[in-house]
Amino acid sequence: MNFEYDLLKLDIEDNIATLTFNDPDSLNAMSAPMLSSMDLALDEIENPDNGVRALIVTGAGRGFCAGANVARMDGDGGEKRNRPNDAGEGLEKIYHPLLRRFRNLHCPIVSAVNGPCAGVGMSFALMGDMVIANESAFFLQAFRRIGLVPDGGATYLLPRLVGMARARELTIMGDRLPAKTALEWGLINRVAADDKLLDEAGALAAELAQGPHSLKLIRNLLWESIDAKYEEQLNNERQAQRTAGRTEDFKEGVTAFNEKRDAKFTGN
Repeated sequence: MNFEYDLLKLDIEDNIATLTFNDPDSLNAMSAPMLSSMDLALDEIENPDNGVRALIVTGAGRGFCAGANVARMDGDGGEKRNRPNDAGEGLEKIYHPLLRRFRNLHCPIVSAVNGPCAGVGMSFALMGDMVIANESAFFLQAFRRIGLVPDGGATYLLPRLVGMARARELTIMGDRLPAKTALEWGLINRVAADDKLLDEAGALAAELAQGPHSLKLIRNLLWESIDAKYEEQLNNERQAQRTAGRTEDFKEGVTAFNEKRDAKFTGN
């Protein structure tokens, strides 16, 4: 299945959805039309009838996403046509609901970062459960250069992913972080050759798409663990294990183990 939206594409094949930011002339900078399209695409991804069991997020052309489309902003921080004086209003009304949908998605997310990945685009990339970047990719928190602050959950995720000192360097200095260094810092999971990025992301997504229902529970447990106390997380694991133990995939997993064969999970 192929869906063409304004500045965004969605392809669903073999239980894998590929969401592509599709405004290469602006390095896929996010604008209101693209964000509206993302909302529609997520409806299709979440539709059980489409059978999506893994999601790849990437960008068309030579960049993943250059962040918000600054060319469409005015000095009040909003889009020129509306001229609100609250630079955070768009975050609350548009970006945050979309980020929450990514956080609560029923399936694993693979971010395939090609080229520049900046600003709120970096926030979307870091929503991936697995983040793969090509060798030409770099990450950038350039908000200080236009007099704004990091957003899209960046100030929450970065200290937890790379530590406070490196988070400060990324956000306060606002310098480019090459893919190789991002891997060394633990910001991302893997680096691929420029011409192999989508192949490696696709192979990883294909493996995840054959995984059990418990992958949804695992990703939710990891999100919860960031702020949970130890006793709270023990209880979260207990509740999730009860749910997992009642799935058809658990029955299949045990049967396959006893029969010494690979399990054939259905996601149920």
